[in-house]
Amino acid sequence: MASFRFIVCLGSAFTTAVACAQVQSQPNSNSQTAQSGSPVAYVYVAAGTGNGNPNSVFGYSAASNGALTPISGSPFSDNVHSMAVNGKFLMAVDSSNTTNIDTFKIGTNGALTYVTSTPCAQTGNSCVYAFNLFFDHNGSDLYAMEYDGSNDETASYSVNESSGVLNYLGNTITGAFPGDYTSTFFIGDNVYAYSADQSACMYPGIYGFQRESSGLLNSINTQYNWPTPPPGVRAYYPDLTVADPTNNLAVLEQPANPPGCASGPVQIAVYTVDANGNLNTNSTYKDMPATKIQNPYDMKMSPSGQLLAVAGQEGLQVFHFNGANPVTHYTALLTKIPISQMFWDNSNHLYAISYTAGELLVFTITPTTHRKAPGSPYAIVGAQNIIVQPLK
Repeated sequence: MASFRFIVCLGSAFTTAVACAQVQSQPNSNSQTAQSGSPVAYVYVAAGTGNGNPNSVFGYSAASNGALTPISGSPFSDNVHSMAVNGKFLMAVDSSNTTNIDTFKIGTNGALTYVTSTPCAQTGNSCVYAFNLFFDHNGSDLYAMEYDGSNDETASYSVNESSGVLNYLGNTITGAFPGDYTSTFFIGDNVYAYSADQSACMYPGIYGFQRESSGLLNSINTQYNWPTPPPGVRAYYPDLTVADPTNNLAVLEQPANPPGCASGPVQIAVYTVDANGNLNTNSTYKDMPATKIQNPYDMKMSPSGQLLAVAGQEGLQVFHFNGANPVTHYTALLTKIPISQMFWDNSNHLYAISYTAGELLVFTITPTTHRKAPGSPYAIVGAQNIIVQPLK
């Protein structure tokens, strides 16, 4: 249920659903020096340091085999949570003041340098706190999901290419139930974007957005159908969604007998987006693979669109994504510790954090092989948010 995935503790640090408390971060106990050669990605993890101190951002350089080396100057003393990157800048919500979005420049070695801060409350919108930052595919515009005191909304900002300063473009009410913190993803055309949630099988919906030429992201009335449920179940309710590089969406589906959820595994449906931004699925309970993740927190598509990772309280599992065709099973649980958030790079690596275990895990995963990367897991107690900047 999305309302339990993330909690914003106003006036204190941002944390995952496990607890609204900071804990002491520990140095890595088993880090392994990365192999020589150019890094394939920079990895940033926002983590709590406790004892009344602000959060820190742990930065790593990832080698081609997935081994991590701390970036010079890491951890950076930056008190942030939700992060997004566009190749040149890292944007993050300020945990000390959750109505501010901070800009950091990414150095040539991956080091972060603070640039400026932008209030999320601008003329034409109110903002109690911001969360879930994301860029368009070009990295020219930044979007922030915000809570205005009554509704969830999405604010749009253009990014100054040289300075990283944000220019407010406008905002739109998403229609999502307040407190839904699920992520939003653009399909391949960089015009339509989608998020989904079911709020304990009470307020289900797939929420569609359309990006204007100015960069402004508007909420649209997206039309969609429902997968065919099994006998004894009246409906499937969407939980999380993520887009592939073309025009397909993977959607986690929760069995439902309104006004509540029904027993049964969470399954994965496939939707295809038409030219008008509407969705259609041919999925039925017979061809929707069941996940071992019954309390999902995150779902991410690999850049190739061939692999789909699902994570949550029960761990992490990866599936084959087959475009508009049904999703198929691939791995068992790659870990059984709770995974709160994850991201792929462009070199077949999946990076996942566990707030509960205080770990950063790295996997090398292709459509035919999967294994832990050298040195994984890395100890980061209080790991709260992660973002990955691919370099290749």
